[in-house]
Amino acid sequence: METAVTPQILDVRVSDNKRGADDAQDLRRQILDGLSRPAGQRCIPTLVLYDERGLRLYDDITTDAPEYYLFAAEEEILKKHADEIVKIMHTAALQDGHVSGNEVVLELGAGALRKTSHVLKALARLVPEATASPPILYYALDLEERELKRTLGQLAASDTGSSIKGRVEAKGMLGTYDHGIKFVEEGGLYGSSTSSSLNAEQYKMGKARRDLSPSSDTSSGSDFTDTTAPSTPDATQQPLHILFLGSSLGNFARGDDAAFLRSLPLRPGSGDTLLLGMDHDNDPKTIEVAYNDPKGHTRNFIMNGLRSAGRALGDECMFDEDKWDYVNSYEEKERQHRAYYKSKAHHSVKVPGTELAVEFLPDELVHVEWSNKYSEKDAYTLFTESNLRPIQRWSDAASRYSLWLLERPLFQFPLLRAPSNGSSSFGVPTVEEWQNLWAAWDFVTRRMVPQSMLFQKPIDLRHICLFYFGHIPTFLDIHLSRLLQEPHTAPENFRYIFERGIDPNVEDPTKCHSHSEVPQKDEDWPSLAFILDFQSRVRARLLKLYDDVESGKITMTRKIGRVLFMTHEHEGFHLETLLYMLYQRAGTGTIPPPGFTPPPWESLSATWNSAPEPSSPTVTLGPATVSLGIDDPELEDKDPTKATQLVGHAFGWDNEHPKRDVQVGKFSIEWRPITNGQFYEFYQGEGRDRVKFPASWVRVGSDVQVRTFYGSVPIKIAWNWPIVTSYDNLSTYATVKGGRLPTEAELRLFLDKFGCGYEGGANQGFRNWHPIPATTGGPKDGGKGHNGGVWEWTSTVLEEHEGFVPSELYPGYTADFFDGCHNVVIGGAYATIPRMAERRSLRNWYQRNYPYPWAGARIVYDVVQ
Repeated sequence: METAVTPQILDVRVSDNKRGADDAQDLRRQILDGLSRPAGQRCIPTLVLYDERGLRLYDDITTDAPEYYLFAAEEEILKKHADEIVKIMHTAALQDGHVSGNEVVLELGAGALRKTSHVLKALARLVPEATASPPILYYALDLEERELKRTLGQLAASDTGSSIKGRVEAKGMLGTYDHGIKFVEEGGLYGSSTSSSLNAEQYKMGKARRDLSPSSDTSSGSDFTDTTAPSTPDATQQPLHILFLGSSLGNFARGDDAAFLRSLPLRPGSGDTLLLGMDHDNDPKTIEVAYNDPKGHTRNFIMNGLRSAGRALGDECMFDEDKWDYVNSYEEKERQHRAYYKSKAHHSVKVPGTELAVEFLPDELVHVEWSNKYSEKDAYTLFTESNLRPIQRWSDAASRYSLWLLERPLFQFPLLRAPSNGSSSFGVPTVEEWQNLWAAWDFVTRRMVPQSMLFQKPIDLRHICLFYFGHIPTFLDIHLSRLLQEPHTAPENFRYIFERGIDPNVEDPTKCHSHSEVPQKDEDWPSLAFILDFQSRVRARLLKLYDDVESGKITMTRKIGRVLFMTHEHEGFHLETLLYMLYQRAGTGTIPPPGFTPPPWESLSATWNSAPEPSSPTVTLGPATVSLGIDDPELEDKDPTKATQLVGHAFGWDNEHPKRDVQVGKFSIEWRPITNGQFYEFYQGEGRDRVKFPASWVRVGSDVQVRTFYGSVPIKIAWNWPIVTSYDNLSTYATVKGGRLPTEAELRLFLDKFGCGYEGGANQGFRNWHPIPATTGGPKDGGKGHNGGVWEWTSTVLEEHEGFVPSELYPGYTADFFDGCHNVVIGGAYATIPRMAERRSLRNWYQRNYPYPWAGARIVYDVVQ
């Protein structure tokens, strides 16, 4: 008979060599603070619910209250998908399907470990054979030592314990979330003692501090490395996987949940992951009964909190439970469940050891817990504000609950927020916006383009890759020099190579020539080192301008703002241009995005294929008046009375001005753009001699695959993605199907009504490195959805409209393309920065036969009135 093993518990409650005492005092302070508030505003901290007895009462809820669907839904997901989840979680560390080195898994608020057992068994199946030193170390973090010992002991004695032995080592970690996070940040997981209790001196000494900031990485596959480029952490450090299950995040206040997730010690681009449980914004009645079951298990759990609070204040019986009741409610607008203690009668409570006596009124409510629920928009907003990127998501069969697997990306664009000074989100770009854009630009240019590709043209109609490295800072430098009337940063011959359409020696910008004359030989181009040094100096010059404005040395004007807007979005446009060029060499040269977890195609495909179809393929709109454009006359930049009026002002390119109304008739439009699958079937049949093979497809033998930055994938994976191809291809398809492509005004009307935008989860701003199936929102989302991450072609020809005035700063920006061969595209693609994709007036354009841009289309059908 085996001797029971005492679970190893690391006590991480370290503060000035004291354990526990400070936590008890802090809880006491929180309780006193909540009780000292005026009647109607009083509260007791949620932490009182989770003492040793409370944890056991919570187990009663999960085992004997089926109305509490959260536990069952999460367990259903884990039973069905645990193997899939852990494999994707360990993508960066798997070799031949197995864990190749040490992995650390930390669960926050582990509880009874019943659901976790599915994860642990799945982790064990990643280890080929048992060893004396298991390669996966699991820590269960909780704040009740006896409960930790009990649950870990039960785990070791169970079938799960037998199946994970020698493959996954399970330990406890005693402390709060904050204690555990601090322990990890200070290197506690790396070199900590294996004794059952970690003392303060051990904690402070001998730890290899875990570097949470990116470090130089030369393992990305690129042939050159620059120390200023975005980089990934040291791959030799143990990956960390955090589990935060049970919808515990919902107990944080809105805003605090994002702050907590930001605090998690996940290294950007490292392979570290977070598995997060989140409850949906379900039916109010379903939620209310989940937190107030008929058998009274939830009531017992909540009422135990009074005993716990009294104990923290010095008298476990100070709150007479006969004088209190439990009530709950769900506030649908706030998507928040709330739990209260309700005073049954007028009475007072004396706090031991103090002079404080708290008087409670009849029916007075004392708040003890809330649980936030998350809509689709809430979830994506939270992830973006937390600097997290979804890798995959799993939901239960009833779609009431989700587990999200997330990572910390190497760069991310924040949500659009109007500056505190009253400026528009589309006004003068902030320094933060520039830094985010530079991070994305540097990532693409220095990590995805190998040296062997620098002098190549991925597509014939564009320059070599190296040109774009120099063109962006040259464009910025020329416009800063003109604006500030200062010398250029680069020599004339350098500028001449990279200017493309701007002649720095011509005072009259209307005399600019259309294209630069670029070198024909590789050796005649400036070196990469010279270009990057130039780029650095131009960026410093730009930041100095912002500093001068901040200090008052220079007054911000509309003209300065316009130059900053124009140069910023110029870089954003070219980032996407460079990427759709590199896309043509994906799998044969372009390096897949390093530090981003490769898409789990089969898992994602299963999720996409299970998504519900819209109740109808089309929606009918119109007749209507559609407002297009914005009022942003560049001439006002010279008006002394308006030159400094920037509050609320939004900038736009010359083709966006002026605002104008367009009438549209009645029409039906498809909810979703034309997909790869639809076009493939058309191409294989009646369209074979009528359309061209899309540039986004690849022939592999007799099969067709779809390009991605991770190599081509079978078309069945991308079957429901919007196809990206030329206007000519899509227009032909629409005509054969009895429809046509929409006008700009028609598509604008549809997107205004049904588009969800970046905040709502649209596939923009590098949320993914590939399209995804379009979505249509349900009633709770107001019908809002997204198009899958592509620009959309319109039948509107790019031409001069009434009131159009060419830009003085960039006169050829639009006017050079009034040739009748270009059509307007609107919206944005998965690599379009949110500032551009979210400005409804933004117009892009391409020649109708141009095969490369990430542009799709949806079909419109005329409705006879």
